[in-house]
Amino acid sequence: PVEKKIDLLMPEMFVAGSARASVSVLGDLMGRAMKNLDKLLQMPYGCGEQNMLLFAPNIFILNYLKSTGQLTQTILDRATHFLESGYQRELTYKHDDGSYSAFGKSDESGNTWLTSFVMKSFGGARPYIYVQPQHIKDARRWLSKHQRPDGCIRSVGKLFHNGMKGGVSDDVSLTAYITAALLELDADATDPVVQNCLSCLKAAVAGQLDNLYTTALLSYTFTLAGDQDMRSKLITTLHQKSNTQGTTVKMSSGLVEITSYVLLALLSGPAMPDFGLDYSTGIVHWLTQQQNPYGGFASTQDTVVALQALAKYGAATYSPEGSTTVTVTSLGGLHKEFTVDRSNRLLYQEEKLSEVPGEYTIKAQGQSCVLAQCRIVCGCCRYQGRREETNMVIINIKLLSGYILDKSSLSLVTQGFRGRLDGNKAFVFLQLRKDETQIYSVTLEEDQPVRNLKPAVVKVYDYYQTSKSLQSFKASIPLCSSFIHCSLLFLRRI
Repeated sequence: PVEKKIDLLMPEMFVAGSARASVSVLGDLMGRAMKNLDKLLQMPYGCGEQNMLLFAPNIFILNYLKSTGQLTQTILDRATHFLESGYQRELTYKHDDGSYSAFGKSDESGNTWLTSFVMKSFGGARPYIYVQPQHIKDARRWLSKHQRPDGCIRSVGKLFHNGMKGGVSDDVSLTAYITAALLELDADATDPVVQNCLSCLKAAVAGQLDNLYTTALLSYTFTLAGDQDMRSKLITTLHQKSNTQGTTVKMSSGLVEITSYVLLALLSGPAMPDFGLDYSTGIVHWLTQQQNPYGGFASTQDTVVALQALAKYGAATYSPEGSTTVTVTSLGGLHKEFTVDRSNRLLYQEEKLSEVPGEYTIKAQGQSCVLAQCRIVCGCCRYQGRREETNMVIINIKLLSGYILDKSSLSLVTQGFRGRLDGNKAFVFLQLRKDETQIYSVTLEEDQPVRNLKPAVVKVYDYYQTSKSLQSFKASIPLCSSFIHCSLLFLRRI
C-alpha cells in the first residue's frame, strides 16, 4: 500500500465559494495521449520540418501500444497510413548527397539537425512500414562527412523552425543528438563515426560542462553507448542540480525536454543505486503535470522527446493483470473509492471534492500502476464601465452539444444571485459594482459522445440595454470589453 497526504490550500486573496476541486484517477500513463490519437496520430504535411514533427509521435505511441499488447488492427492501419504518407513526402525534401532540408533541393544545402532527425525517425518507423535502407545509409554518410578532426559534428544548413530542435544549439549537443540517433539505430559503440563522436563528447564533459540541456542529453547518449561511469557521473550531476520535493523531481530550468532526457537515461540502461523506479516515477509525476489536454506538451520538441520517454516508462511499468483500489479520505469524513483494473484502465475517473481548503489522504493498494491528480478550476467576471454599478447582467451559457451542466456547480456560481437552467442554456443573473470582481466556475459533463464538436457561444449583456451592450464569445475564450471582463473556464469530463 502507498499513502500520500495532500493539502488543498487557497491563495491569500480569493472570493468565498469560488473554489472547485476534484480528484481523478487514470490507470494507464499513456491514456490521455491514447484518448486523443486523432490529435497526436496526425497525417504529416507541410515542409520537410513540419512533416517530421508530425511523423515522429506516431512511432512512440505505436511502440508503447505494441510493447504492452494494446495495439489494435484499427490503430495500426491508421498509423501505418500516416507513416507511409509522411515517409514518401519527406523523400521529396532529400538532396542528392543524402541530406534533408525544409524545402529540399531548392535550399542551398541540407541541414545537419533535420537530417539526423530524419535518420532517427526512419529507423524508428522500420518495424511498421518499409523504409529503404539506402535512405538511412545516405543520411549517415552525409553526417559523417561533417565530422571534425576532434570528433564533433559541425552544424550545416538552415533550420527555419528553431523550436523543432529544442536545446540542440551547439556542436556538442548536436553531436550528442546524432550519436544517440546512431546508437538507437543499433550502431555499435566501436563504430568509427560513433567512437569519434564519443571522444568529442568525453572531452566536453572533462571541460566545464555547465549547460543543463547538454548534460541531460549526454546522460542519455552515454547510457546508449554502455559507458556506465560517464552515465553515473552525469546523472549524479543532474540530480544535484535538480529541485527535489518529495517524490517530484523537476529540473531547475523547468524544461520538459531536459527532464525527458534524464528519464530516458534512467530507463535505457541497468538500474542504478539511488535512482530506481521510484525516482523515475517522481520525474514522470512532474512530466504528466505539464501535459496539455491532448497528451502533448507546450512545444513540438518537448512533445517528441517527452512522449518517447513516457512511452518507455509506461512499457516498463505496464501490467495487464491485477487490480488497484485508490481510496480518497478527508478529515471532514469524505470516503471515495476508485477501482482500476484491466477493463477500465483507460477510463478517466473523476469525483468532486467538497472541502476546499481541506486535508486529504490518497491511498493506493493493489498490483498495478495508477496516477492520481487534484485540480482546482475557477473564473472571474469584472465590471469596467463608467457607472458605479451595473444594471442586471445576464450571462447566457449555451451548452456544448452532448454535454449537460452540473447543477451543483451552477448553484455555487449563483450564491447571492440567481441562476436557472432552460433547455440547453444556463442563465446567471448578477449585478456588479465598478471594479468589483466575482470569481466562479461551472462544470460541464459529457452525456452523449458527439463527433466534430463545435465551440458553444456565451453571451454577456445588460438585461435592460441588450442592444447596446450585447457581447458574445466562444466558450473558454476570454472576453475583454469596456463593459465587462469575463472569463469562463469549463472543466470537461473525459
